[in-house]
Amino acid sequence: MSYLLIFNILQLCSLYSKGRFLGFKRGQRAQHENTALIQLENVNSKEETTYYEGKRVAYLFRAPTAKKGSNIRCMWGRITRPHGNSGVVRAKFRHNLPPSAMGSTVRVMMYPSNI
Repeated sequence: MSYLLIFNILQLCSLYSKGRFLGFKRGQRAQHENTALIQLENVNSKEETTYYEGKRVAYLFRAPTAKKGSNIRCMWGRITRPHGNSGVVRAKFRHNLPPSAMGSTVRVMMYPSNI
């Protein structure tokens, strides 16, 4: 089997898709850190975001110290609703994302399924 064929198979059966943490929900003057805005990969309209509502989101980052043998930590959240008309969604995390995470990648898990 060629490397390219294996790569394509692995891409098709991935348990998550990528998203980008843009920032927090905000008004003209106030920023609400309890709601994160996430741009989903290959999603460009409000109608396409309905599939992702209720899906879980993971923000992975490296910590300076190891716990349980690993430096990688995870913060979990859930997509709640669309934000605007261009494929951005709102997500609430168990613990608010840090501002240093703005612009970084998050994983949007393909579960729980609502089909």
